[in-house]
Amino acid sequence: MALEITPILNEPALTVTNTETALVIADIHLGIEWDLYRSGITLPSRMKERLIRIEGYIEETAPDRIVLLGDIKHNVPQVSWQERDEIPRFLEALAAHAPVDILPGNHDGGIELLFNRNARIRVHSAKGAVLDGVGYFHGHTWPAPELLGAGSVVTAHNHPTVRFTDSFGYSTSDPAWIRTRFNPEVLREHFKNLNFDDETIWTDPEVFIVPAFNELCGGVPFNESTREDLLGPVFSSGGVKLEDAELYLLDGTRLGVIRNLRKLEHTRVRNRSGGRRRRNPESPK
Repeated sequence: MALEITPILNEPALTVTNTETALVIADIHLGIEWDLYRSGITLPSRMKERLIRIEGYIEETAPDRIVLLGDIKHNVPQVSWQERDEIPRFLEALAAHAPVDILPGNHDGGIELLFNRNARIRVHSAKGAVLDGVGYFHGHTWPAPELLGAGSVVTAHNHPTVRFTDSFGYSTSDPAWIRTRFNPEVLREHFKNLNFDDETIWTDPEVFIVPAFNELCGGVPFNESTREDLLGPVFSSGGVKLEDAELYLLDGTRLGVIRNLRKLEHTRVRNRSGGRRRRNPESPK
């Protein structure tokens, strides 16, 4: 069977099918309500609603495994009472449906201490892992070298969105999928000991950047951002091809390549103070 990576229509989740089917979800950020409460915003916990939503994906796709692509919890460096209560129940509920693979993110320190020793829940390295021929890592670190030899790589961390602003300054922002590739020149500089001419080490994999599952997290508008605005070393270093990246809405609409989106009147690169600036995407940074 050929590898298939298929977003779930109108949802921030996808399936990856090779010899088995994986349901992939990123940036759940359980416990964000506690963080908002400390900032003066009171919202009820939505853990149950989020779990029901994911169980709907499970019913629809019947996955062999569930891949949680980092930032399952929200608060750092501490663990809130909400997370201590909700994360064990959340993970155990998912594991009752299928084995759960956790690719920990920068918010997930100590997450292995928040659930009972369940053989169906596995925490991988923060640098990622290759599962059924596909590389996964959250994105706050450089990927493990073995991911560069996978057929495709799925990552997250940046909560990708697309934002359009009208002539009156009013903006609308929507979650987005990003499809691109690594920049081998940048990776060669970082992974100096790897032989990029060896096809078992470097396969020029497609890179899929997953939108955040939690709608309260906000996101990075890729069509208005430079590499310096992106999070994680592989992104901020230019290790992914930003200008050549394709951008899709959750309903499947292909908006095109980012370099072309930048030419539109209502989507331009912004300067650090929030104003717009015109920039040649090919100019040196």
